[in-house]
Amino acid sequence: MKERLHNIQQVRTKQHVMTHPSTAIPKEGRIHQPLNHLDLKNAKTFPQRFFVNDIYWQRSDGPVFLYISGEGPLSKFSVLYGHHVAMAERHGALLVALEHRFYGESINPDGLETEQLKDLSSQQALADLAVFHHYICQRFGLSYKNTWISFGGSYAGALSAWLRGKFPHLIYGAVASSAPVHAQLDFSSYNKVVGRSLMNKAVGGSKKCLTEVREAFAAVEAALLMGNEIQLAKDFGCCETPIKPQDKTEFMQSLADIFMGTVQYNEEGVAFNIEELCHIMTNKSEAYNQKEEAYDRLIRLVEMYRARVDATCLDVSHETFVLELNSTTVRSSYRPWLYQTCTEFGFYQTCEDDSCPFSHTINLQSQAELCSQLFNIPQYSLPVYIDFTNQYYGGNRPRTQRVLYVNGNIDPWTELSVTWNDTSEDNDRVILINGTAHCADMNHNKALDRPALHRARKEIERRVAMWLAMQNGTT
Repeated sequence: MKERLHNIQQVRTKQHVMTHPSTAIPKEGRIHQPLNHLDLKNAKTFPQRFFVNDIYWQRSDGPVFLYISGEGPLSKFSVLYGHHVAMAERHGALLVALEHRFYGESINPDGLETEQLKDLSSQQALADLAVFHHYICQRFGLSYKNTWISFGGSYAGALSAWLRGKFPHLIYGAVASSAPVHAQLDFSSYNKVVGRSLMNKAVGGSKKCLTEVREAFAAVEAALLMGNEIQLAKDFGCCETPIKPQDKTEFMQSLADIFMGTVQYNEEGVAFNIEELCHIMTNKSEAYNQKEEAYDRLIRLVEMYRARVDATCLDVSHETFVLELNSTTVRSSYRPWLYQTCTEFGFYQTCEDDSCPFSHTINLQSQAELCSQLFNIPQYSLPVYIDFTNQYYGGNRPRTQRVLYVNGNIDPWTELSVTWNDTSEDNDRVILINGTAHCADMNHNKALDRPALHRARKEIERRVAMWLAMQNGTT
């Protein structure tokens, strides 16, 4: 679903650019970064891609808006479209964006080899951003008069917050959208929020919807226990029959992913929104008789999902999944991101908690064991790495100023972000948007957006304007 969302956003952005003929053609470039900023004896480098849009820039003292890229390829549209671009036009800002190391084109040919991945970390990424800051300042003749504001969403939102925290002399203010700043090994609360959101009437959910989802998954699990794998594979259009235990787990995960992705990206046009999904799960189809059960409605939902995402069948092979992750020749974001979850964050969305509406087979062991299988990272070391991340950055109680944490209350990742104002350092740092999901605030305003989302963007604009006025000494 994440890839589909990316493609949808690309199409929307192209449409926006085509209807705004005055939009600039961004400048693309490469900066050669050290592979290891912490080892001065290591002279190895990699090419890091960036984009610049100076069409709105008020030269001399105009601010700089830095768009931070996360666990995926960077697009030129990062400096052409989005709420931060609309604000840049208003404030006469220079727009710059930097691709994350080891993703997209910012990687050496052997970069996905396990030995090379040791240079992939959020700390190295922050150092890349600091070097990039210096490069842009030199290239455009910037000075202390040019105020830098950083923007990012999801993991990149955490990077935005951490960049401000670790390099406050470079970044004056940071907007961190849907930012999971608190690393967690067993992220069981993710699916707890999914269940809660499926009951949320404000977005089309209901208690009946959650009940039907639970009943459907219970029926699938019962069928697996009874040895009805062949019928299940036929009913749900699986690419192969889930016979092995690990394939059964993959099957249940593939089913759960439809619901998890729908909640996380609600109203983004990925496959369903919560209202439509719940309508399917709670209403009998005229094509079925009155004996239709939750299991039958889940079959119908999966069939519609596969049609909408152009999937000929439902992936259930664990062996194929591992082979894809093990590939070091295919440029994929999954392998480097999994490495970062193993060495820094965890974020494993498990279903062992009773609040999870799916299958208990989706457990911590089934996900964490990939770290040892793919990267020779023992599972017992994961808690140590995650504790270090939280100690280094401050977790969800960071001691930072001028960082704005923006979250939607139906987004599961809100559980790992900052959602309260309780510090003496910065007593007004949170925006919680009712009825919205992951990174929704980062998009351009649309007429059909929820009123709460419009208000949130206005508040972000007010805060950014306030920071710029403070730095310029006009308040």
